[in-house]
Amino acid sequence: MSAEAQKLKAGFDISEYAELLKLTSKNSDLVFGADMPHPEYHQLHYRSAVVGLDNAWELWKGEENTAVISVRGSTAAAESWIANFYAAMVPAKGSIQLQKDRIFTYELAENPLAAVHVGWLVAMASMADDVVQKLDSSYNSGTKDFVIVGHSQGGGISFLLTAYLNKLQQQGKLPGDIRFKTYCSAGPKPGNRFFADEYELTMNDGWAFNVINVDDWVPEVPFSIQTVNDMSPTNPFSLADQTIKKQPLVKRMVFKKLYKKMTKPAITAQQNYQKYLGKMISKSVKKHLHDFNAPEYYNSNFYVRTGRTILFKGSESYYHRYPQTSEKFMTHHSFDAYLAITHERLVEENKKNR
Repeated sequence: MSAEAQKLKAGFDISEYAELLKLTSKNSDLVFGADMPHPEYHQLHYRSAVVGLDNAWELWKGEENTAVISVRGSTAAAESWIANFYAAMVPAKGSIQLQKDRIFTYELAENPLAAVHVGWLVAMASMADDVVQKLDSSYNSGTKDFVIVGHSQGGGISFLLTAYLNKLQQQGKLPGDIRFKTYCSAGPKPGNRFFADEYELTMNDGWAFNVINVDDWVPEVPFSIQTVNDMSPTNPFSLADQTIKKQPLVKRMVFKKLYKKMTKPAITAQQNYQKYLGKMISKSVKKHLHDFNAPEYYNSNFYVRTGRTILFKGSESYYHRYPQTSEKFMTHHSFDAYLAITHERLVEENKKNR
């Protein structure tokens, strides 16, 4: 029996990832996924309607009662890119109004300091009920092992979907014996450090990965701005303002001036980020989701890399096929580039195992 057909196990499996990369490429409307080979060990069972900001997902079935939830990434539609640029943060626990009679209540982390990307939250929320319904029906037919996969924007959404489903399970709203394993591929940064910490603690025993080509720029985004407000409450830098107030008058005046010079630029940048990529972009979101009600934003844009990262770097032959050039900025982000670099890694591992 092939490795791909075995029951789901913890740990990064490069053959498993190669199969999933082929699978999720079939859920793409972008040209660079058109020539990808078909998955060998899974069959498509369901494709969702297009919802939210041009979002969709697929359910694929494999052997041994396993299933794959494949989350679509960015498409050529304007609203799909609005989801990416809608990059203000919101608390990782709360509610968001998508439709006039539809308020989506969610919990992605318990920590009140945890925050996530609002555009991908809207995308995830638009699909969540449908995903849960299909999970229930698949579970009732005997499937207990589910893999979540998405490339690019699909990876960003998959972080949030994984966190959402895990919380539902902890709350007893999904069966406790369901097992989730997540492969984010070329995933961008989905939230702040406090979200990342809780996500990684929940999935830290080999059940969640983010596979990154080191020459791909997408995992570098969204832009990250760290201010003193993003630090842990026990960090002495976050308490500096209080410490300054206790100093003698002359020292207090000098330290306060220096403190403002050091902290104000980052805070101003964060406020501008929220203004333009939050409040302003929300108007474009409302053009596509007419009853959408923009939530209160979390005053941070301290995005961090999340999950266990698997780094791939191409060989000389890879760079011959995929040269470094700023003219074709999606080259190292494409499905076929990721598959090529994955195959190189597979060959290396097979040599080591001989």
